[in-house]
Amino acid sequence: MASPPDTSKTVKLERYNSYIRKVNSTKLLNASSKLLFRATLLIALVLVFFFTFNYPPLSDSTNHHFHTHSHFLTSAFGGGGAWERQVRHSATPRRPNGFTVLVTGAAGFVGSHCSLALKKRGDGVLGLDNFNTYYDPSLKRARQALLTQHQIFIVEGDLNDAPLLTKLFDVVPITHILHLAAQAGVRYAMQNPQSYIKSNIAGFVNLLEVSKAANPQPAIVWASSSSVYGLNTENPFSELHRTDQPASLYAATKKAGEEIAHTYNHIYGLSLTGLRFFTVYGPWGRPDMAYFFFTKDILHGKTIDVYQTQEGKEVARDFTYIDDIVKGCVGALDTAEKSTGSGGKKKAPAQLRIYNLGNTSPVPVGKLVTILENLLSTKAKKHILKMPRNGDVPYTHANVTLAYTDFGYKPTTDLSTGLRKFVKWYVRYYGIQSGVKKENPLNNELPEDSA
Repeated sequence: MASPPDTSKTVKLERYNSYIRKVNSTKLLNASSKLLFRATLLIALVLVFFFTFNYPPLSDSTNHHFHTHSHFLTSAFGGGGAWERQVRHSATPRRPNGFTVLVTGAAGFVGSHCSLALKKRGDGVLGLDNFNTYYDPSLKRARQALLTQHQIFIVEGDLNDAPLLTKLFDVVPITHILHLAAQAGVRYAMQNPQSYIKSNIAGFVNLLEVSKAANPQPAIVWASSSSVYGLNTENPFSELHRTDQPASLYAATKKAGEEIAHTYNHIYGLSLTGLRFFTVYGPWGRPDMAYFFFTKDILHGKTIDVYQTQEGKEVARDFTYIDDIVKGCVGALDTAEKSTGSGGKKKAPAQLRIYNLGNTSPVPVGKLVTILENLLSTKAKKHILKMPRNGDVPYTHANVTLAYTDFGYKPTTDLSTGLRKFVKWYVRYYGIQSGVKKENPLNNELPEDSA
C-alpha cells in the first residue's frame, strides 16, 4: 500500500503567506491611521486659525462654549465684526472722562429715559433688553426705535445669558452698569411667580457674577422698589425702617436683591447702589400701571376699578415723575465710587448704598382719577371696591433726605403737571383725535429734560 503524500510543506507555505498578508494589512492600517490623524490635525489647525482671527479670545472656562454661542449671536447682525462695531460705537463716550454705561432694560420705561439722558450729556450707552411680552412689546420696539435715532444700540438678550454678558465686557470697557431690567408688577406675581425668580434674583446674580470677574469691575446702580417696605406702617418711609415684611412676591424678590447686593459687596468688593423707586409715571410709561390703563379705559368709556382699604380709606401713592427719577439715577451714577475688586478678589472695602427716590407727596388714587377726567374732558365710570389681598399696599410715602444729601436729589414735578405731559404724549402716540384738552403741539419724543 502506497504511503500518503507529504503535505507539510504546503501547510507551512500557506501559513507563511497568511502571515505576510497580516503584516501587509497591519502596515496599511497604520499608514491609513497616520494619514487620517494628519488630516484631522490639519483641519483642527485650520479651524483654530479661523476662530482666532474672527473672534477675540476669552479667558476662563467659558471660552469654548462662548465661541459657539457668539457665532449664532452675531450672525443676526451680519457677522461678528459688524455687531461689535455697533456695540463699540454706541458705548464710546463723547465727553472727556465720560462713562461707558451698560443699561439693562434699556427698552423699558425708566431704562429708555435714562439711556437718552446719559447719551445727551456725552456718555457711552449700551443697552440690553430681552423684549419680553409682559406688556405689549410694540411699545418697547417704539422706544428702541427712538434710542436708535440717538445712536444707542440695544443688544437683544437675556440677563441669564452669561456668555453674552461676558462678550459685552470683552468688547467694550464697561465702567458703570445701570441695572433696570426686572420682572415688574405686584399682581402678576400671583400668576407667574417663576418669572420673578428668574429675572429679579437669578438674572441679578448672573449679572453680579460676570461683573465680579471683570477687570476692572464696574460700579453698579440698580433698581430696587418701594415695595420692599411691605407692611411697614411708619411714615414717611425711611431707608432706616424695617423691610423684612414684604407683602408680595415681587417685593420679596427686590428685598432679596438688596441682600444679595450686600453679599457681593462684602465678598468681592463690588460698588453697589440700590434705588427704591416710588410709583414712577410719565410719557412712554408702562401700560400695566394704573394711570396708564385708567387713561385708556376712560377714553373708551370702560369702567375703572378704584380701590379702597379694608377700612374704607382711600389708597394713596407717592407718584414720582419720570424726569425726577432720571435725575436720581444719574446722580447715583455720578457719585458711585469705583469697585475695589479685581478678577473676583476683593482688595478693599467698597461702597454700598440704598436710597429712596420718590416725590414726597402722596396723592389719593381718587384725585389721580379726577385729574385725568379733567385732562381727558371725560367723566370716568368708577367702580369702588375693597383692595384685594394680592400684595398691594395701601399707602406709600418717601423720605428722600438721604438722596438729597448725597447727590442733590430733589423732585420738582407735581402730579397734575406730570399727568398733563403724559396725556399729551398718550393722545399723540395712540392717535386720539377728540375729547382731550389740547394745549401745545405734541412731540412724539421723550420730555426735553430727559432726552
